Amino acid sequence: MIEVSWNDAKAYCAWASAVTGKTYRLPSEAEWEQACRGGTKTEFWWGNEISTAQANYDGNYTFGNGKMGEYRERTVPVDSFEANPWGLYQVHGNVWEWCEDAYDASSRVVRGGSWGNLPDDLRSSDRFWVGPGLRNSLLGFRVARVLSPARTL
Repeated sequence: MIEVSWNDAKAYCAWASAVTGKTYRLPSEAEWEQACRGGTKTEFWWGNEISTAQANYDGNYTFGNGKMGEYRERTVPVDSFEANPWGLYQVHGNVWEWCEDAYDASSRVVRGGSWGNLPDDLRSSDRFWVGPGLRNSLLGFRVARVLSPARTL
């Protein structure tokens, strides 16, 4: 989903929770980074270099020893690139993803970079912030589902 504000994403989580009876929410910034990394410790889940064969970003620019590549100038289908080790697609590039966390009193954290960004903005550790009411084609979200704790007898 694109052109969704943080407020819209929060409303969607509330709606999905009410409809399904399960609790959905935006991930915290720490949860988002852990999921993005998929158990790795590198700049990107696949290593320390990036190409436009791995993620959707402005390929007119390079990161590290990488080469210039394609600049698609729009989002692409979520399964256009390989999933990370935890089965998550597009954790680098395509759209910035809203997190639950506030950056300051007037902004919210977004992670992952977008199709319009430079490749260094797609690093697992990179973060940015925008106002919670902003909507544009660079912004989207993914949800986390709260799992009930195991019951003990």
